[in-house]
Amino acid sequence: MTGPATPPATPAAHPLAALVTGLRRPALLIRAARAGLVDYNRNRDLKRLMRLPHPPVPERALDALLTEEALLEETRKAGDGRYSVARHIEVLIAMMAEVRLLPRPAVPGM
Repeated sequence: MTGPATPPATPAAHPLAALVTGLRRPALLIRAARAGLVDYNRNRDLKRLMRLPHPPVPERALDALLTEEALLEETRKAGDGRYSVARHIEVLIAMMAEVRLLPRPAVPGM
């Protein structure tokens, strides 16, 4: 007798993608960020968010965005008056958009 068939191995997701998808934030923040993806313009929005003349590669952008989002989350949880929900949503939008631009792992045999 044989056991259940083992599903084919799937390539591992990019480590930064795993960090973003593993975040647990209030549903309202996530819904607002998903709604904002429609109007996201990388050249315009990422440059403004990161205060850079040109948008960096997705990996570098995500690394910086993850750091900023963690600070925003700490500020939110602390109830600090300096917390900006608009900025938090903008950073989440950019993170979601940048994850989509990460290189995809190669699928063996293709």
